Amino acid sequence: MRFLFALLLATPALAAPHSGVVTPRTGPELSDVALFVVAAIGVFVVRRALRKRFMKRPPKD
Repeated sequence: MRFLFALLLATPALAAPHSGVVTPRTGPELSDVALFVVAAIGVFVVRRALRKRFMKRPPKD
């Protein structure tokens, strides 16, 4: 367990440093697209679950 904790602490130190060169953005990055897709899937799953949950209840008079 200590090894895993130490590995988590050391991981940022192993990352490559930023080069310092600024490049103009030409479009969305792949991570931006992936984040949007995951968020859309999450909204779809939650809405479906809520619809199913509230359809099981009998209507109130």
